[in-house]
Amino acid sequence: MAGMVRQLSFRPLTRTSRAGKPWGLPGLPPRSDHVRRRMTMSVSETTMRAVTLAEFGGPERLAVTEVRRPEPLPTEILVRVHAAGINPVDWKVRDGKVGLAGLYTLPLVLGWDVSGVVEAVGPGVTTFRPGDEVYGMPWFPRAAGGYAEYVTAPSRQFARKPASVGHVEAAALPLAALTAWQGLVDTARVTAGQRVLVHAAAGGVGHLAVQFARHLGAEVVATAREPRHAWLKELGAAQTIDYTRERFEEVMEPVDVVLDLMGRVDDTDVRSVAVTRPGGLVISFPEGVSEALAAAGAAAGVRTASMIVEPDAPALAAIAELVDAGAVRVEVERTFPLGEAAEAHRLGAANRTRGKLVLDATR
Repeated sequence: MAGMVRQLSFRPLTRTSRAGKPWGLPGLPPRSDHVRRRMTMSVSETTMRAVTLAEFGGPERLAVTEVRRPEPLPTEILVRVHAAGINPVDWKVRDGKVGLAGLYTLPLVLGWDVSGVVEAVGPGVTTFRPGDEVYGMPWFPRAAGGYAEYVTAPSRQFARKPASVGHVEAAALPLAALTAWQGLVDTARVTAGQRVLVHAAAGGVGHLAVQFARHLGAEVVATAREPRHAWLKELGAAQTIDYTRERFEEVMEPVDVVLDLMGRVDDTDVRSVAVTRPGGLVISFPEGVSEALAAAGAAAGVRTASMIVEPDAPALAAIAELVDAGAVRVEVERTFPLGEAAEAHRLGAANRTRGKLVLDATR
């Protein structure tokens, strides 16, 4: 019947990994007999290209291989990925040094941020249909397999892509934007008239946090290297501080909320307590609240918190509205084809990027 959403029929996968699990799911072995490093498209409807990690280690461990294309289970959608965002957690998982590494099995397909087009829907899905443009951060912190041509995940972990931007810009948003949003809106509950300090404000999370805080009516103080200051002021920062030249606690007035994206580097987390008003809040990423931060906060009457970002379709929908209204913009410094994921990781790990790096899954 015209207008009906296409449903997939499901068949068992007869080929399994050594662990007895279907081939081609994120974090499971690729079909090594079909390695294609320079393919420009999938060879069939049952396979796809993906950037796989066979061993934890440096960026040279990443390789484009051919794996089994996933199929959506009930309540899931199959998304043809057009672009995949890159985040610090990606290379930390790749190194095997992040505390969440125990969640993953090798070989692994990295990546969570995706933007693409719904290819098919599983039984029970009512929110999307084939052809819809969507973006999201599915499954986090479990493996999602975003560095690939296709992903499957529950439909309600996605939202409609902002209509005013392309897939590259949309793929740069989910993890970074949700981290900033859940920190400022859900955890700190920032209100108009408050003062917010954002550390590492020129990065992926930071530059979006500056904009969200300003949209909420807060006055924003941002720390970043001096070449980024003019840009951050365009995004809404009232004061910018070069943390390589000045100690922020010596040149600013107290704030109500600190979004600390540097953590224990140079004791940024503990030093932030000194500029937070009693009753205020320091949210510390990425390592969470240390014993030293908890003690400093307790002594000063300052609350401390850590958080892990979660899939959040309603928040993604709200963020898309802000992007389409022109209230928020995402900065993409550079785009790479899937085959250059290793180079993208090298650049990102240098911590000198402005905004985000993105993989183009169509190349």
